[in-house]
Amino acid sequence: MLQGIALFLFTNDLRLSDNPAYLAAATGSRHLLCCYCVDPAWFRPGRYMTRRMGEQRWRFLRESLKCLESSLAERRQKLLVRYQSPSASIQQLIQAHGIEKVYRSRQSGYEEVSSWLELKQRFPSVLFSEIATSTLFEIDQLPFELHDLPGTYSQFRRKVEKLAITEPVCAPDLTPSPVVGFNYLKDQLPSVNSHLHSTFKGGEKSGLRHLSEYFSTPSPSVYKQTRNALMGWDASTKLSPWLAHGCISPRQVMSALKCYETDIVANESTYWILFELLWREYFFWYALKHGVLLFSLKGISARHKLSSFYGERFQKWCAGNTPWPLVNACMKELKETGYLSNRGRQIVASCFIHELGMDWRYGAAWFEEQLIDYDVGSNWGNWQYLAGVGADPRGIRHFDLDKQTSQYDPDGAYIRRWGGESTCLLDSVDAADWPILK
Repeated sequence: MLQGIALFLFTNDLRLSDNPAYLAAATGSRHLLCCYCVDPAWFRPGRYMTRRMGEQRWRFLRESLKCLESSLAERRQKLLVRYQSPSASIQQLIQAHGIEKVYRSRQSGYEEVSSWLELKQRFPSVLFSEIATSTLFEIDQLPFELHDLPGTYSQFRRKVEKLAITEPVCAPDLTPSPVVGFNYLKDQLPSVNSHLHSTFKGGEKSGLRHLSEYFSTPSPSVYKQTRNALMGWDASTKLSPWLAHGCISPRQVMSALKCYETDIVANESTYWILFELLWREYFFWYALKHGVLLFSLKGISARHKLSSFYGERFQKWCAGNTPWPLVNACMKELKETGYLSNRGRQIVASCFIHELGMDWRYGAAWFEEQLIDYDVGSNWGNWQYLAGVGADPRGIRHFDLDKQTSQYDPDGAYIRRWGGESTCLLDSVDAADWPILK
């Protein structure tokens, strides 16, 4: 039966195609209020001396929202963008407009899950519906209960990689009319730095275009050989920013991959694209299962390497001003572009944890602020993995920085490109705060 007025809360699903949650809202209500909430807390410093939303990610998000707004307008729908926490916005909208049902995509972050449960308890007469849109599988497709999620990625992969993946669904041609008489005026949002430049442009149209272009090249057939390169647009898929914001879905990627394997070639490299998508899948369910433990110093293992916090070391690492040129180059690329290769991320994280002896959570928080492809499960789960407190049976992983440099930047081209050369000391003062002289 059709509901009267429904609310659809866009989150990390900023698209209309292959969005089962939005499709359910559009086909299940007479009037639909579409909303996205920009939380002011994202732009304030948090406990790790960082913000949750950096300039490059905010630029990408704004572009994605603009694209979504245009797609909705083509279907005579509107997008309400609120500068307010999702929880507060939903409460106000339910109370003011008689919302009967609230839809959103399934979330894995601890805060998002907790606030959703609180809303359900506060409004027992309102139907709250969550549908997976950012994963390959729905929760009832998994061959185990969530609390029995395998403890390692390899165990997980072996259980799910043969499962059937549902084909992407099309965007609805027509949608319910927007709520009549509602004031859709946008709240004043933080400005975007006009001097930012990036090769990544946000939005569903840009994401689908990049997806099509990537699979029209030979790059997928050599992905496994090139994916660890520090430079090169075609070295990896570069799909992660659009996946993280939900401008495209992993099922759309899989559909394109299957077509490529059918029409061009299926080999170890094309399989490795699925292999990486399943890592992303694993960390989604990993975050949902472990909740607040995703952000715990001891992770899910109840053990950790002794670490501390050194303000000077943290600032030098963030700025790319350490004694290690390769680390510096990676950190400068991250700061300027909001993106860093997977190999680069592992190198700088290993340095942060081992060479700098720092609490891994500060590094994870800096990545959260800087990365345009930030994803809560993948980011914090990978940092736990490298810190030896997560889903890695081998424990702590320590990268030899000299070996990484000789293997991935033997001629120093990457270091020169990002100005990584350095003669600085790790610390300018000793343990007693006396200046260290060169």
